[in-house]
Amino acid sequence: WYNRAGVERVMGFCTDEEYENFLSNTPSFEEYLVEAGIILIKYFFDVSMEEQQRRFQKRLSDPMRQWKLSPMDVQSYQRWWDYTEAYEQMIRATDSAHAPWYRVQADVKKAARLNCISHLLSSIDYRRLPYAAPDLGRRKKRKKKQPKEISFTQSVPDVY
Repeated sequence: WYNRAGVERVMGFCTDEEYENFLSNTPSFEEYLVEAGIILIKYFFDVSMEEQQRRFQKRLSDPMRQWKLSPMDVQSYQRWWDYTEAYEQMIRATDSAHAPWYRVQADVKKAARLNCISHLLSSIDYRRLPYAAPDLGRRKKRKKKQPKEISFTQSVPDVY
């Protein structure tokens, strides 16, 4: 939804008219949602320029992560300041009392996720359901004709 004001704006995937229409209509649309009883909480995971560079460098050098570096990621790296400007305009136009934006400092991924979850849970009135751990009991004994393990004709080699 908010890609219109970020990626679509910066990359030229929408017209100026579509962009302006989005920015002018979004606050009233969000207000309508909230008045209809929808809980609308908006989070912006904010990563520093230095952290983005560190993550991208890691993706470049780690074969297990190279798939995570798309051509769009390269563009976002090169257009850092265009994205900063676009997101600043989006926040300014769509941050409101009924639907505020919350910044999540996201340089440390795990902390960012936990902070966001904690905030989300503290923002919504809910009652905690009791949890009763199940009793696993005992495994049934293997019958004489049951195999001790599964037989395969092919295996993937353990490289790592």
